[in-house]
Amino acid sequence: MAGSYLVGERQITFLEPAHAGPAGEHLGPRSLLTVVRYPLVRPPAGGRPAPGRFPLLVFAPGFTRCAGVYSDLLQSWASAGYVVAAVNFPRTDCYAGAAAYEPDLVNQPYDMSFAISRLLALSAQPGDLFYRLLDSRKVAAAGQSDGGDTVAALAANACCADHRLVAVAVLSGAEWAPMPGRYFAGPVPPMLFVQGSVDTVNPPWTSLQLYRADRYRARYYLDLLGADHGGPYLGSNPVEQLVSRVTLAFFNRYVLGQAGPLAAMQRDSSLGPKAVLVAGGRPPP
Repeated sequence: MAGSYLVGERQITFLEPAHAGPAGEHLGPRSLLTVVRYPLVRPPAGGRPAPGRFPLLVFAPGFTRCAGVYSDLLQSWASAGYVVAAVNFPRTDCYAGAAAYEPDLVNQPYDMSFAISRLLALSAQPGDLFYRLLDSRKVAAAGQSDGGDTVAALAANACCADHRLVAVAVLSGAEWAPMPGRYFAGPVPPMLFVQGSVDTVNPPWTSLQLYRADRYRARYYLDLLGADHGGPYLGSNPVEQLVSRVTLAFFNRYVLGQAGPLAAMQRDSSLGPKAVLVAGGRPPP
């Protein structure tokens, strides 16, 4: 699904300094290759675009994946008016190969927070391409598979919650047991959990566990009937397009305050026979 904006792309490597991890372990410097898709706009005659024009949506890829395989989904969000920044994690991305180390997931929420801070700093830096591009009050996150685990912790685990987030979409994610904090121990932003019903990698109970543990009213569960683990998010296909439409309606509701499309999806059968959207703790049929 395409929005009305043309989209530019910029690759930035953020150098994260050495720091203590969430369990107190020492981490050396980390290199975060971040692929940013952003709406292209012409400034008004004689000036720049209005400051803080676009919301920021950070994205976490799955284990041994990079941003490129999600290009259709990320492009759909950017063309709808979001600056979409996908963070390729240093020990679990597509370049890690046989050295990929999944336990490093525990450190990835901090990577996401660091990338958010650096992007907002660029938006405040005169002369940078992103100067005055971002609205610091409108920051959201999404992630798929292990990336979904990452943003679930970023939103809802006491170890590493980033309270700048105003909405989060967890795409076939789960609670990551080694995270040292408790999940849903305090307030969380509105959350959307998306799950394929025949996923054998992150089976449906993992997303349902998150959805049920979230006691806040603004929570949603999108049940993708007959969908597997990666198909709804990779490439362009009818289910990926449906995910694009629902996630965008969710972000528009809780980032931009536009209630209409998401409410309509709950009321009627606009999702067709391939999906069911429930909310507020109501279980999927």
